[in-house]
Amino acid sequence: MLVTVIFASVMAASVASLLRAVRVDDRVLEIMSKAAASATFVALGATRWTTGDVIGAWFLAALVLCAIGDFLLLGKRSFDAGLLAFLLGHALYIVGFGSAQPFGTWSWTILAPIVVAAGGAITWLWPHLGKRRVPVVAYIVTISVMLWGAFSGVIHSTMPWTAAAGASLFSLSDLAVARHRFVHESFINRALGLPPYYFGQFLLAMTIGTG
Repeated sequence: MLVTVIFASVMAASVASLLRAVRVDDRVLEIMSKAAASATFVALGATRWTTGDVIGAWFLAALVLCAIGDFLLLGKRSFDAGLLAFLLGHALYIVGFGSAQPFGTWSWTILAPIVVAAGGAITWLWPHLGKRRVPVVAYIVTISVMLWGAFSGVIHSTMPWTAAAGASLFSLSDLAVARHRFVHESFINRALGLPPYYFGQFLLAMTIGTG
């Protein structure tokens, strides 16, 4: 518990520093703050993982890929590579959720609102995507499946609440990233997107070791 509190404090301070760096356009501070925040959720996951924890291994690998994606998104030229890293990270989360709750037993009830939300996001972004329509739609579909797996695990009590909460925050943060990249660049996108992203990953890291 104490370790989690310490990591949460470091995360909060790092995210606050990151937001300030973005606000004043301090590139060095932005890179350092992002490194600290990303390292925090990876470190938390690593401290919670134990040998033989298959689900935790998938989650930890996903956390590492997402941390890599964080840095790739720092540059506009590496945006597509960052998108791929996050796509693979989501895929590993899906495998982890599937290991906890067999795919064939996922809840069909929770799928309906997820599909509606995904359809709304695609409709909103579609006119702004240009040549990136296919990869972005694939990304939205993938994160929707991740949400389905997370909520299914919680509904069937094979996953703690942190799984659904973390996946939800992660998804919400992606909307802010998409708005900033494809619709309108603004600090408000970063202010609304960065905290949910990092604390969503933090909650997913907390899921490791609970199975």
